[in-house]
Amino acid sequence: MPKVDVTACALAFRDEIKKEIEVRVEAGGPRPKLVGIIANKDEAAVMYARWTERACARDGIQYELRQVERVDLEDAVIEANEDPAVNGIIVYYPVFGGPIDDYLRDVISVEKDVEGLNHRYRYSLYHNIRVLSDLGNRKAILPCTPLAILKILNHLGAYKQELPVGEQLAGQTVVLYNRSEVVGRPLAAMLANDGALVYSVDIDNMLIYRKGRVNGTIKVEETEVTQDEALAAADIVIAGVPHPKFKIEASKVKPGAIAVNFSQFSNFGEGIEEHTTFVPAIGKVTIAMLERNLHRLHMASEAA
Repeated sequence: MPKVDVTACALAFRDEIKKEIEVRVEAGGPRPKLVGIIANKDEAAVMYARWTERACARDGIQYELRQVERVDLEDAVIEANEDPAVNGIIVYYPVFGGPIDDYLRDVISVEKDVEGLNHRYRYSLYHNIRVLSDLGNRKAILPCTPLAILKILNHLGAYKQELPVGEQLAGQTVVLYNRSEVVGRPLAAMLANDGALVYSVDIDNMLIYRKGRVNGTIKVEETEVTQDEALAAADIVIAGVPHPKFKIEASKVKPGAIAVNFSQFSNFGEGIEEHTTFVPAIGKVTIAMLERNLHRLHMASEAA
C-alpha cells in the first residue's frame, strides 16, 4: 500500500477557513490574529513557528512571532492575554520542561488558548464535556496534534459516519505509543471518547483507556495484555516516540491496519507501508487544526 500524503486533508480545512475569513473581512470584520511566543532555540519549535507563519500568510490570518527570554515568557503571555487585538496564543515548547511548562500552559487565557492545553480544556476533555455552558456554550478547544490525528483517521475512513457522535470508533482497537500530557494522553482520551478501545503505551507500562458506561467519563484500567498481543489486534497503531532508535516491527502490526507516525523520527520499521495504510507525517493537518481553533476563538470573541 502507498504512503498516505495528508495534504488533501489539510487543504480541505484550510480552504474552508480561508473562505470564511474572507467573507467576514468583506463584511467589515477584522482578520483573526495569532501570536506565537518562542523562548528557546529548539529546532523542531523553530520549524513549527516557520510553518505556522507561512500557513497564516497563505490563509489570510495575522501572525506575529514574539521572541523572548524564557524568564520573561509568563509576562509575555499575560501581555498577549490582555491585548484585545489578539485572538489566539501559541507557545512553542519546551521552555523549562516539566511542571513549569505545565504551569505556563495554564497561564494562557481560556479565550485565547488555540492549543486546548489549558487546565479547563484538559478537564473538559477527560470528562467528555464538549460544550462550555458558562462561556456562552462555546465548544471546548481540542489539542491540535491529537485533533489532527482524528481528522486523518476520519479522512481514511476509520470513523463510521452512520453511527452517532461518540460511537463512531466503536469496535476499533488502537495502540498508542506516547502518553505525554501534550499529545499522547489527550489523544487516548479523544479516541476513547469516540468509542475506541485504546492501549496507551508508555516507557514503563501499558494502560487501557475506554469510555465509561455511566456518564462517558474516560475510564483507565491496568492490563495484562502484552504489547505484541495488542498490536496483533489493533486496527490503528499510532506512534510518537521522540527517539531515533525506537521502532515498531512491521511484522507485529496487523495487516490492513492504519499506522500513523507523529514523531519527528520514523517510529515504524521497514516494510510497514507494504501491509498497512501508512501515514508518515501529520504536520500539515496539525497546522490546519491550529487555524481551525483560532477561527473558532475569533468567532466566539466577536459573539461575546
